[in-house]
Amino acid sequence: MAPSTDRLRRLIADEIGECCEEDVEQRLDDLDSLAERATTDRLDRDRKTMAALGSETRHRIARLLVTADDALCVCELQPLVDVSESAISHALSDLVDAGLVSRDRRGKWRYYESTGRAERVFAALDAAGDDE
Repeated sequence: MAPSTDRLRRLIADEIGECCEEDVEQRLDDLDSLAERATTDRLDRDRKTMAALGSETRHRIARLLVTADDALCVCELQPLVDVSESAISHALSDLVDAGLVSRDRRGKWRYYESTGRAERVFAALDAAGDDE
């Protein structure tokens, strides 16, 4: 038996009282299935989402857009966030790339609003805060 499965064999034996090769193979198949469900594409998207929210400015803007009733322009966000319009534009670009914000051009103005993904992320954060 390979050393990499020795601990798995001991875990299964502790869980069910004994362990045979079929038990180990079944657990390995279950773990392979788990790995397939947590695909690299999802992991990359999740990392982009978390990285985008890692900045206080981006987090605040995303929260404002989730809370807002309508799409907002950079010039409307600027009084709410204590950074330059350029910094807001850059933050919004990162949020768009992360799939948390959508952008819509209306004439010469660009409006931004939260996506369903952002709304679900903040709903989960809010729900987790209720557990404290």
